[in-house]
Order: sequence, then structure tokens, then C-alpha cells
Amino acid sequence: MTFDAAFDWARGHVQAERLPTAVLGMATADGIVDLEGFGAATDAVYPLFSITKVLTGITATRAIERGLLTPNTPLADALPQFGTSRDDIVRLWHLASHTSGISEPALDTALPLRDELLSQGRDFAAGTASRYSTLAFEGIAALIEHATGSTWDAGTFDWAHRIGAISLTLDPSESLGVPDAAAGGLDLDRFHATRAPGAGLLGRAEDLLHLGAELLRIGQGAKDGILSPAGLAMMLRPLTGAIPRLDPYPSERGQDWGFTFNLRSRAPGLVDRDVFGHGGWAGTEFWVHPTAGVCWVLLTNAAVRPGVDADQLDNAVITAV
Repeated sequence: MTFDAAFDWARGHVQAERLPTAVLGMATADGIVDLEGFGAATDAVYPLFSITKVLTGITATRAIERGLLTPNTPLADALPQFGTSRDDIVRLWHLASHTSGISEPALDTALPLRDELLSQGRDFAAGTASRYSTLAFEGIAALIEHATGSTWDAGTFDWAHRIGAISLTLDPSESLGVPDAAAGGLDLDRFHATRAPGAGLLGRAEDLLHLGAELLRIGQGAKDGILSPAGLAMMLRPLTGAIPRLDPYPSERGQDWGFTFNLRSRAPGLVDRDVFGHGGWAGTEFWVHPTAGVCWVLLTNAAVRPGVDADQLDNAVITAV
């Protein structure tokens, strides 16, 4: 496999200043096969933003595998004061599939996320529609802690270190940051202070490539991984079906939501639609193609990215396999 076209894509966007920096890498079930940096070292630490969601989802799934939770566990089991004015029940799978109907505050809210979770109103009845939610992952964090006695981040760092993803952190001091965060409407310092379980982690491309290799290995039947094959299969089961997709991810994007994973099974711009993963607010991308046997990671740091289409990059990676 040679990924010249994919690396040319990243190099071209950095040279054209559409992206300030980029680190791009690929892995198979056997490990990392290629990694290059453009305007940054390959071990640079970036804010991962919403890629954090799948990492927290893995931590929750590990608790499910231990019999400590089920996808059907109500959020009120962990937070009895949640939803006292609602006539529906918000369950773990709703939180994990953007179908909880919890109204969403700003990503850089000045309030503690737990306070936001308990005070926000209802956007729609749980399970009747899908609207992207980062706040819902504070509910997942509450359920993880209630079930395991450990915080979501401690549980995540535990399994991550086992696979060599040793640089994941909530500390932004060593990261490249996002130069145009303010232009994108985000107070970066205030955002990092939330330590959001749906967006707050930072890390290296290598950390995510180790994870991608591990997920490919588990998908091939490995039973000694951070998840069981059955646990990974559960995470990849579509949960949003034919319910309405509300902005900012309408139905024409051709995606479904699994248990925290974005499943782009109907994406019109992709050559290979057997893919799962997640993107992040500043252009970060983490995608796994099980049939092709490859995953790829792009770390970058641009809030505003005119002319940058990550589907082009995905297609360049896949056609190199």
C-alpha cells in the first residue's frame, strides 16, 4: 500500500494555507503503516474534539461487557434528579446515539456540564429524532462513574495505555491549539475548562492509529482486545433508523449513528461506505474501514476550513489499498 495521493492531499492543503498544520497516518490490524506531518511533528498533540465521543463510548461498552450497565440503563439511575419534568425516559443508548432530546448548550459554556445536563430543557422526546449532542456524553460519564466507581477519563486512560495510546490527555498545555478558534465562535480556554467527555481529549495521531489497529483486530475476531468482538459489534449496530435527522446533520449526509460511532453507510461522497469513526470540530478525523482492512487519522487545527473535503481524503486512502 502506498498512500501518495492521500499525503499529497494533506500537503496541498497545508501549502495552500487552508490548514495550518496536519498529521496524517494509516494503520492495519498489524499496526501503523505510514505517518507523516505537514507543518507539525508527527508526535504533535492536538485537541481531538468530538473524536473523544467514541473513546468515551468504548469505556461505557467495557462497563456493559462487565454486566455493570446495559444500553437500556436509564440516566436517572445515575442522576435521579435528571428529567423530573420529562414524561419520557432517557436511556444510555439515547445518549450514545444523539437521540436523547436534551437541549444543547454552547460548546464553551461557562457552567459546569453536570449543571447544564440537569437544567437543560427537552428538544424532543427520547428516541423520536436525532440531533447531535455533546452534552449527552456528560450523561454517559455519569453512568460510567455510577456503575464502575471510576471517572470516564480514568477508565479511558486505562484501556488506552494497554494499546500504546499513552498520550491521551485533558491537559491542553502541550497542544498546538486552534489558531482561529475565536473566528469559529469558540473560547478555547473556556472550552478546555469543561473537560467534556464528548469533546475534551487531546492526543497524537499515533494514539488513534493504535486504537484503529486494535478495532480492526477485534473486528477480525481477536478475543484479547480492549473490547470483545460482540461489544464492538454492538457499538456498530445502527440505532437511528428512519427517524428524522435534525440540523446540523440532516439525512442527506447519508449517515447513521451507532453506539457513539458515526456510521457513514449511505454517504454519497465515499467510494467505500463500510466505515465507522468520528470527526472533530477543528477538522480532526478518525475512520476505520473493516472490509478494506485500513484505518486513517488526520489531525489538524482549523476551525474554518473552506475548500477542505475529508471525503476526498477518505477516497484517496481507500483506493490505495
